[in-house]
Amino acid sequence: MAAPPYRPDCSRLVWICILLGALWGIGAEQIRYSVPEELEKGSFVGNIAKDLGLDARELAERGVRIVSRGRTQLFALNSQSGSLVTAGRIDREELCDRSPKCVVNLEILLEDKVKIFGVEVEILDVNDNAPNFGTEQREIKVAENENPGTRFPLPEAFDPDVGVNSLQGYQLSSNIHFSLDVQSGADGIKYPELVLERALDREEEALHHLVLTAFDGGDRVHSGTARVHITLVDTNDNAPVFTQPEYHVSVRENLPVGSPVLTVKATDPDEGANGEVTYSFRKVRDKVSQLFQLNSLTGDITILGNLDYEYSGFYDIDVEAHDGPGLRARSKVLVTVLDVNDNAPEVTVTFLTSSIQETSSPGTVIALFNVHDNDSGENGIVTCSIPGNLPLKLVKTYGNYHQLLTHRTLDREEVSEYNITVTATDHGTPPLSTETHISLQVADINDNPPAFSHASYSAYIPENNPRGASILSMTAQDPDSVENARVTYSLAEDTLQGVPLSTYVSINSDTGVLYALCSFDYEQVRDLQLLVTASDSGDPPLSSNVSLSLFILDQNDNAPEILYPTLPNDGSTGVELAPRSAEPGYLVTKVVAVDRDSGQNSWLSYHLLKASEPGLFTVGLHTGEVRTARAL
Repeated sequence: MAAPPYRPDCSRLVWICILLGALWGIGAEQIRYSVPEELEKGSFVGNIAKDLGLDARELAERGVRIVSRGRTQLFALNSQSGSLVTAGRIDREELCDRSPKCVVNLEILLEDKVKIFGVEVEILDVNDNAPNFGTEQREIKVAENENPGTRFPLPEAFDPDVGVNSLQGYQLSSNIHFSLDVQSGADGIKYPELVLERALDREEEALHHLVLTAFDGGDRVHSGTARVHITLVDTNDNAPVFTQPEYHVSVRENLPVGSPVLTVKATDPDEGANGEVTYSFRKVRDKVSQLFQLNSLTGDITILGNLDYEYSGFYDIDVEAHDGPGLRARSKVLVTVLDVNDNAPEVTVTFLTSSIQETSSPGTVIALFNVHDNDSGENGIVTCSIPGNLPLKLVKTYGNYHQLLTHRTLDREEVSEYNITVTATDHGTPPLSTETHISLQVADINDNPPAFSHASYSAYIPENNPRGASILSMTAQDPDSVENARVTYSLAEDTLQGVPLSTYVSINSDTGVLYALCSFDYEQVRDLQLLVTASDSGDPPLSSNVSLSLFILDQNDNAPEILYPTLPNDGSTGVELAPRSAEPGYLVTKVVAVDRDSGQNSWLSYHLLKASEPGLFTVGLHTGEVRTARAL
């Protein structure tokens, strides 16, 4: 029976981790720690706050967090102590299989500086696995006339631990006929073999029961056992022989299920059942048995599951051929998986801002993202690009991280929103690409004053207008948005004839419509010179001015006034003298009149309305001169 699972002394191992962390230190942007596997959740890994040059309380304030590409997080940040701790139990064998060194890489984002630090944590192996044969017993058939010194392959045990914690050796239960010899192959694997020491006699003892024990190293030695049942049979003096000691084959990772890989072949010169060869996998592991299938009769190896170069690029498969009585031979099949470009690049956005002020300086960070391609070689090299007509640029920073930056100052009035497509393309044939869409709003600032459509305005209103009459509508446009574009109108303070202009006209602050507050009299006010101000509602507000000339149009609202001759106050008729000898055309008098109106409204004409002596006098139509028409 296997020993119970190993549980490490966590307190002692944690202090070892602290010492290693202190010795390793950090590089410019690379921090290294080491931690044993199987620690409890929350176990200390390293003082990440100290190694970043921060206090523990600054981790949350400065947005320090772990970023990843979606795999299960093995570590977490303790914001109270400033430590990197385990997020759960870590199984080194599950994580790194039998790799001599198991390293987990993660990135720490210092969000306020948009800076990435690499952290490398080595997972140290502990002796938590016992050797396992994969089968509880092995049947071996031995010819009774076998000569002493004959060797019989025994099952190998597998221990997923590494180093001193891995498989160290084998022991065989005590008996007088067989001994154990352990051979080490070129690959470092120990192969146990059963060696016949004394001649056998089937009639004396037909069955032999042995126990093979495999043990590992480490502080607490673990072991596993397999029962070996030896049955004596009549003579079978030839074991199968493979045509090659090792078979090498390369297959593409996209090979369909059921496709042939290769055929192994072993021959046995014996006859009958002694020469009938069958094939099987030796020391088969779950991963191999799920991907490859061996036909026991033909030796054909075919694809059983989907290969993935990114999961494993190489498989070392042990095969065995045995004849009817049980003589065996072994060989290896070394399968190299060839990468094909079957993985599109992955883009992980770590930092993103959806809005930026239009006056932000060039070089402002819009997004920070990581690109990764699971393929290898040229298939795994990724190039990122954005459309060339954008005022933005991509800059590669730490590792596979890229920053999306502004290339120049933005203008919201020119473009208020950018829909950015980041394309990550690998170098495979044909290339695969991934598109990531980012929407960026340009936030408005109050950088544009309202603008009138004309440099100056003129308006006309007839005198005697009704109070409250609409005179003119003025409009100013502001290309900014929201409050920065809301325009209000006002009139500059001034006086006319000592009276404030605000008593004559007013302007609606929202619509820009100019209204008359009084009934104008052309004979008193002929024009007003106004200054209209349009202001936006930004902070601080911006404004612009425009001049407005308001002209009062004259109406014929005044009758002519006779200045000469003046009429007596007593109501009598005025008298003009003319000599009796006056000739026709003699100037008797001249009527002088004025009209306070202007233009055509002030043009006067004179007519003779009544005369006691018709035809004796004439009046000049435009001059008002009264002359004799004939002799008196």
